[in-house]
Amino acid sequence: MTVKLTASVLAIAAVTASAAVARDNVQIAGSSTVLPYASIVAEAFGENFDFPTPVVESGGSSAGLKRFCEGVGENTIDIANASRKIKDKEIAACAEAGVTDIIEVRIGYDGIVFASQLNGPAFTALEPADIFNALAPKVMKDGALVDNPYTKWSEFNPALPDVEIAAFIPGTKHGTREVFEEKVLAAGCEATGAKEALEAAGIEDGCIAVRTDGKSVDIDGD
Repeated sequence: MTVKLTASVLAIAAVTASAAVARDNVQIAGSSTVLPYASIVAEAFGENFDFPTPVVESGGSSAGLKRFCEGVGENTIDIANASRKIKDKEIAACAEAGVTDIIEVRIGYDGIVFASQLNGPAFTALEPADIFNALAPKVMKDGALVDNPYTKWSEFNPALPDVEIAAFIPGTKHGTREVFEEKVLAAGCEATGAKEALEAAGIEDGCIAVRTDGKSVDIDGD
């Protein structure tokens, strides 16, 4: 018996299962946020122990956990880096494939930084409600739920710069995107009163959706 591990900047999920012995290298994949750290640790491991250096790949937290839950054996990865906790549905998928007794090992904390141009306008009043109003497809205006009409930050908050809305956010396959959705978009949705209106309208995941008119652009964390 060996330990099949999952690693994560917020949490490392690990699974005990019978693993393959046909290959020598530990196989790791997942979060691009964790990739630089995991690569350094892997190199140090290879230099200081009588085992080959682990193979570390990226691809995103969700992609890594999906590969992790494919089963046990030499064709599956041993460690899945993730910048979020493993989900209940992922634990269930692991169990169905024979990956059981999952262990999470936290190695650090993921963080989101909002950055703007060094010589550009200052976003000193930015709150979750502002991010939601800037990026959501539907927002509250004059007490009603409407298609997002805003093109400039100042249109919904005079304390923000009078410049065009342009945001670049983590892509959907990355754990950091899920943190962004939960801690920023969903919080802003509730703060603006849009949550109740979206639920009443039957719009599923309306609080974490983003507009598709070019104001918000997904970027690949890799």
